[in-house]
Amino acid sequence: MQKIVPHFWYDQAAGEAAEFYTSLFEDSSIDSKVKIYDTPSGTAETVTFTLAGQSFMSISAGPIFQFTPAVSLQVICSTIAEVDHLWKELSNEGSVLMPLDAYPFSERYGWTEDRYGLSWQILYVPDQLISQKITPTLLFTDKQYGKAKEAMEFYTSVFANGAIDGLNYYSESNENSQVGTVQYGLFNLEGQNFVAMDSGMAHGFTFNEAVSFVVNCDTQEEIDYYWDKLSFVPEAEQCGWLKDKYGLSWQIVPTRMKELMTTKDSEKLQRVTQAFLKMKKFNLAELDKAYKG
Repeated sequence: MQKIVPHFWYDQAAGEAAEFYTSLFEDSSIDSKVKIYDTPSGTAETVTFTLAGQSFMSISAGPIFQFTPAVSLQVICSTIAEVDHLWKELSNEGSVLMPLDAYPFSERYGWTEDRYGLSWQILYVPDQLISQKITPTLLFTDKQYGKAKEAMEFYTSVFANGAIDGLNYYSESNENSQVGTVQYGLFNLEGQNFVAMDSGMAHGFTFNEAVSFVVNCDTQEEIDYYWDKLSFVPEAEQCGWLKDKYGLSWQIVPTRMKELMTTKDSEKLQRVTQAFLKMKKFNLAELDKAYKG
């Protein structure tokens, strides 16, 4: 099982968006859809899906959170034709942030929000072995500006299998960002690549709960560990969710949650749902107790 899974919050379009995304990439599938009743948002739907062999999750739970480009998905393409195809589909009815064009770092690149508001960076990288097609990209702006390197060091210290794989800094020639802040940083957590960047421009957005990262935990001790290390905003703690010191949202979830939430027994599902809705940090023993009735 993938240790860290990107998670997207939609108003009502989680299923529709997942169907759209899986149509664009090879080795993709919808893996499950589960309705959750009697939540604070009413009836919600959770979706698990695979894109290019990578796991993702999403939920339809009302218009509480809106996507921002603070978290985007970078897609590496081996051909210009692939870039053009993905750009055409993902930018359709969306909002272009950086037009598809030639840039110093890639001869074919564009940054767009799709029709659902999720941000994508599509770029051509020739002659490179693509080990991970889609890479979550964190943009440190406004109050978080200049903290990309610090955050990378923090995250790689929290996860046992974490490493910073590359850092490029802004030079004096860049007028929008200070010398020494991170232009492009690559790091890895538990086999999952991430990108981090600083931007000194006045963007007016930062991280929020619309994009979070699920950490799958095998034991209560593991849940306790990540909760203690990552949680920084007590008022944001709810149903396994937390916010770290940079404002990024995480969900610390027992691996067994997949089994608990995909049961065909509606009474078991309802008991588990009502149990976790009362929790901040998940209590695995209590969830199992609710499941068994």
